[in-house]
Amino acid sequence: MKVAFATLGCRVNLYETEAMMEKFIKEGYEVVEFEDFADVYVINTCTVTNTGDKKSRQMIRRAKKKNEESIVAVVGCYAQIAPEEISSIQGVDVILGTRNKGEIIYWVNRVKEEKEQMIVVKDVLKNNSFEDLNIQEYQDKTRAFLKIQDGCNRFCSYCLIPFARGAVCSKKPERVLEEVKKLSEHGFKEIILSGIHIASYGNDLEGNWDLTRILEEINKVHGIQRIRIGSIDPTFFTEEVIKKAASIEKLCPHFHLSLQSGCDETLKRMNRRYTAKEYEEAVDNLRKYIKDVSITTDVIVGFPGETEEEFSDTYNFLKHIELSKMHIFKYSPRKGTKAAQMPDQVDGNIKEERSSKLISLDKELENKFISRFIGREMNVLFEQNVHGNDNLYEGYTENYIKVLMESEEDIKGKIVRVTINSAEGEHALGKEIKPKE
Repeated sequence: MKVAFATLGCRVNLYETEAMMEKFIKEGYEVVEFEDFADVYVINTCTVTNTGDKKSRQMIRRAKKKNEESIVAVVGCYAQIAPEEISSIQGVDVILGTRNKGEIIYWVNRVKEEKEQMIVVKDVLKNNSFEDLNIQEYQDKTRAFLKIQDGCNRFCSYCLIPFARGAVCSKKPERVLEEVKKLSEHGFKEIILSGIHIASYGNDLEGNWDLTRILEEINKVHGIQRIRIGSIDPTFFTEEVIKKAASIEKLCPHFHLSLQSGCDETLKRMNRRYTAKEYEEAVDNLRKYIKDVSITTDVIVGFPGETEEEFSDTYNFLKHIELSKMHIFKYSPRKGTKAAQMPDQVDGNIKEERSSKLISLDKELENKFISRFIGREMNVLFEQNVHGNDNLYEGYTENYIKVLMESEEDIKGKIVRVTINSAEGEHALGKEIKPKE
């Protein structure tokens, strides 16, 4: 039996796909590419934007075209939010919400036996228990995503994720450390801690656990050389927390602080719980205490009511603080959110224009950041070959600069000391520093 996976969305979904993949392998399945013929297709969906929903529906149809007799399982956020909509799509056999992915083998087998569609979507707003999808064996050997938190209590006005993921819940610290040790034993050099609102880690645990404390404990695990954290709320980074973070030796100097807007009026309508000034203070303190820190962000343009003046505030703010990378999104109304009902929805052409301006600024700032490191020696963890060239490898510095380097040796999964020679757009070119004989 063969199974294929398609994963849309965030790092949490990547982790959960890996966990489901392992369950199928233990059941005797062979994992194949999604474009190949398979007996079971699993689509792990995202619902952050309308585009995510659309891609999910496209994947469902593609699976059935590959094998009309296949079982198609649709899981994750889109399945949680719109199970009835998905159930009406011809060819869908299993629909699982965000807290039922560990049961996937059971429900696939039920479909095989009963030849009926199975819909298993619980009310996550009433469920604050962490679904522990511990992975025993890992398919990749370079860096690993480790989900330590789920759920969100923030309810930003544009976002469906609290409805898709439910209340904040955390993986027990002993389970986190157990999995980190297994990752080390499997040869991983880097782990990326992920969660839906990772800054909330520990809020539901006893014993004064929080994200800083779990980072300090992971830092003690032998073999792991790098720790990263996923997208995080800027309010987490008080000066006290940043000082503690700076002392965690293995914590990479790269942080993704979601901004969304540089205008306070827009932030209020978004129900974001900080001001542009508070965000800038977090950025300034990170740069003050952590050498060579890279700070990346997300920005939404065209939010309801965003005037030309408000957009200019965002543009000027971003130009002023000079982040190393920005991901630009055009606002997409999501049915069921407050923002979708707000007046003064912004015209699509205006969104496109504003998006283009910020993308141009992003390219300029990214190249400027990378250029600062030309001539510097840096450690790079190489992850993979660049497609079509067996001797060209791609990897990342500790502060998340993408580096390309030629090597006749297989350096995948290895940390190599490299001199940064030049900045080429969104990446750098490096040369290995050979030890003196």
